[in-house]
Amino acid sequence: MILLTVRDLARQFDSDPVFSNVTFDLRPGEKIGLVGPNGAGKSTLIRILAGLDDADVGTIERHSATRIAMLEQHAEFRSDRTLLDEAKSGLGPLYALQQEAEEIAHKMAEDADVASLERLHKRYDIVQAELHRLDAYNLDHRVDQVLQGLGFSPDQYDRPSSQFSGGQQNRILLARLLLAAPNVMLLDEPTNHLDIAATEWLENYLANSDQALIVVSHDRYFLDKVTNRILEMHRHQVTDYPGNFSAYWGQRAERMLVQQRAWEKQQEEIADLTDFIRKNAYGQLATQAKDREKKLARIERIERPTDFQTFSMGFPKATRTADHVIETLNITQGFGTPLFEDVTLRIRRGERIGIFGPNGSGKTTLLRTMLGELPPQKGTVRLGNGVNIGYFDQKLESVSADADLIEAIRPRHKPEITPGTLRDVLGRFGLKGDMVFQKVSFCSGGERSKVALARLAMLDINVLVLDEPTNHLDLWACEALEAGLKSFNGTLIFVSHDRYFLDRVATHVISIDAGKVDYFEGNYSDYHALHKLRADEAAERAAAKAKPAAVAAEKSDRGNPDKSAKRKRQFPYRRVDEIEVDIAQHEESIVKLQADMVDPEVLRDGRRAKQVFDELNTAQTELVQLYAHWEEAMELN
Repeated sequence: MILLTVRDLARQFDSDPVFSNVTFDLRPGEKIGLVGPNGAGKSTLIRILAGLDDADVGTIERHSATRIAMLEQHAEFRSDRTLLDEAKSGLGPLYALQQEAEEIAHKMAEDADVASLERLHKRYDIVQAELHRLDAYNLDHRVDQVLQGLGFSPDQYDRPSSQFSGGQQNRILLARLLLAAPNVMLLDEPTNHLDIAATEWLENYLANSDQALIVVSHDRYFLDKVTNRILEMHRHQVTDYPGNFSAYWGQRAERMLVQQRAWEKQQEEIADLTDFIRKNAYGQLATQAKDREKKLARIERIERPTDFQTFSMGFPKATRTADHVIETLNITQGFGTPLFEDVTLRIRRGERIGIFGPNGSGKTTLLRTMLGELPPQKGTVRLGNGVNIGYFDQKLESVSADADLIEAIRPRHKPEITPGTLRDVLGRFGLKGDMVFQKVSFCSGGERSKVALARLAMLDINVLVLDEPTNHLDLWACEALEAGLKSFNGTLIFVSHDRYFLDRVATHVISIDAGKVDYFEGNYSDYHALHKLRADEAAERAAAKAKPAAVAAEKSDRGNPDKSAKRKRQFPYRRVDEIEVDIAQHEESIVKLQADMVDPEVLRDGRRAKQVFDELNTAQTELVQLYAHWEEAMELN
């Protein structure tokens, strides 16, 4: 069954097409990542698939059973509708079925006509079968699961949706779409307003869902976890790659290498033929030269492969600072309830510090307190000798909207710098040609981010402080920024929710959550692995403490037949030692599967990676059941 068939789709706004000849199919359960540089037409294609825009050429065929829904980008909520009202509206058809089942049941209780009762019974059976097929018996639990997974708490359920922040309202739209569960979901940057915890929840939810989806995202970890196919939009065309993002990245590099070698080999052949023809056109070998001309004319020319625009976001060499660049001594900060208390940090020269945590936890507040923009309520902040800070704010207010790009990056204390030098710097950040003369206000979000970063490259700074620098950058700009920051010899402090960026750039991380500030040596994956290890060890200690108590309870129950008789088994009878053998085997299997999940060979094979991920989820689910079975056996055997 094919849910969606796209054939020869094209869209053009000016002289150059946005894309052309776009052709692909979408089948049930497929999860496609749509990637490409900013401006390649990803959002335009999503809108056309959703029916919100029309293609100039081409066709889109939908199966009769296909229900397509797109994640809305702008929220308009009625003032009388609460968060819970909006979330439940995604389940409107299921609630209507439940209501119909209740009404039919009442009618059957009151109607005495045999023929009428028979009709009602048939309809009731149909409705119940549909409710069972759609798993519609526990809808409130499903609503709780989605809302809490996206970061909402039950005490917010009755709050009017119009009173939430813009980012929270976008999460409400996402919750409504997930609960509606169309069999084709179109998601354009669904993680934009999510913190790391909510993003990881969404990854697991989508990866385990039955719905097909097409998602636009710059989050490389998200694409790795969710997708099993990648469509790359580049130079007006779409190229299809099997597997997740890591598989695509490797395949793309190999394909580019093969194409480059094929082009170079053909160029050598063309050069040899041309040289032979030139030397022998009128000599004794003229006949062979004519044959060479015919051969040359028959060659089907290979187009030279072109990669995405590459650039180097380099920063100037930093002057030396004191060993301790920034020190916070027992600082407390917050309004009303403090965001954090008694925080002492020492940032050393040359460190690259990544700060992460839930939305509203105080990441930007900590950053601004370190900079001295916000005085701490308690404690002190000290800057080391020779420290010159360059700050990138996520609202991009550091660049004047009324200036052209050249003047926007010109340092105030260096009026003598020539426009040519400024253009060279802008070019290193991917801003070239006539666009350098346009106003910043006409730039896209990604272009404004590049202007703000280029401005920092013009300053004499030795400490870079960046607040969400990758928010508007495409995948290739992120790669360039990562390379530039890793080669910067000064000190770097940055806030980010991009786990891939945190892994590639940070040498140390600071986690902020529920008022606790945790400093850790290593990147995000190192921190996450340690955090998981500690959680596993705590669970093991709790299980070890519970085991003697369970044995004691079992002995007690043997002497109390009345108490024992009241319990009922949930699982079939099995000996405790047999279950423990199964638990050990599952734990060994999980360790092996977790190792496979980070094996480059597995990641290069998208289907194998998806298979390993599914097997890991199954093993972990079965292990939870085995532990529950073991506890019951310890108590009742």
